[in-house]
Amino acid sequence: MVSGQEPQTNNRQPVHALVLTGFGINCEEELAAAYRLAGGEVTIVHFNQVLSGETSIHDYDVLNFPGGFSFGDDLGSGVVMANKVRFRKLPSGRTLLEELSAFIEAGNYVVGICNGFQMLVKMGLLPDFAGQQEREVTLTHNASGRYEDRWVRLAVNPNNRSPFLKGLTSLEVPVRHGEGRLVIRDEEIRSRILAEGLNCLTYCDATGCETELYPHNPNGAELNCAGLTDTTGHVFGLMPHPEAFLSLYNHPDWTRRKRLDPAVSEEGDGLKLFRNIVEHISQSRAAQPAEAAPNEVSL
Repeated sequence: MVSGQEPQTNNRQPVHALVLTGFGINCEEELAAAYRLAGGEVTIVHFNQVLSGETSIHDYDVLNFPGGFSFGDDLGSGVVMANKVRFRKLPSGRTLLEELSAFIEAGNYVVGICNGFQMLVKMGLLPDFAGQQEREVTLTHNASGRYEDRWVRLAVNPNNRSPFLKGLTSLEVPVRHGEGRLVIRDEEIRSRILAEGLNCLTYCDATGCETELYPHNPNGAELNCAGLTDTTGHVFGLMPHPEAFLSLYNHPDWTRRKRLDPAVSEEGDGLKLFRNIVEHISQSRAAQPAEAAPNEVSL
């Protein structure tokens, strides 16, 4: 190495998240705030900037599909956006779904929250056992027949594969959706989801026990499912909104909690997921051999 130059190391690169917006997505700012608070860098772009080739997903570590009401849910939640991803050709000649597959194969991460989760299952990226991006599960109208806006408790599957959930056993976060009920195509898919631990988050009651009872399970999802991963753990979707609980003061009961325990953490449960992924990517880079800079000379 040339004298006087500092070695370049992979772990000095910031973790950079791409957050999509447009067409009715409306949770992009909260999601961006989550990554910033977790120590990452964030770029928010309109979906069209990716479809036009102006922005490449391959320049980022984590691709985020936020919550909202894309295309007004007029044809079903996430359906139109999923079809854009599946069929719209980019300037490269490939569809965005093909680019997403390459993005995941390269070791990067994709997360979808609420409407974003609905997009991922309708793209066929979750759980994607066949590896063909065929729809194996779906998310449909809540069993209650109405829009649900409430706080829920979640149990974390200890066998889950997602670095977002590392070290976590439970979470309390809000839901706000009308179509959050997971329906599984057939018994074989159901059995594989259970056997491989892809049912990473389940609704539970106040005691922490998994439950199918309303309102603890707000939508009647099969397997009491609140979140899924693919078999690689690189694709993660969930109905609840972790980005809506970044601070204790987001919680409607914060005053009582602060009064009962003045030392209570001022961080919300949702922030833990984003700290986890930023830390995981940073540590993965640190474990990789440093690449020599172009102007470095080995002696």
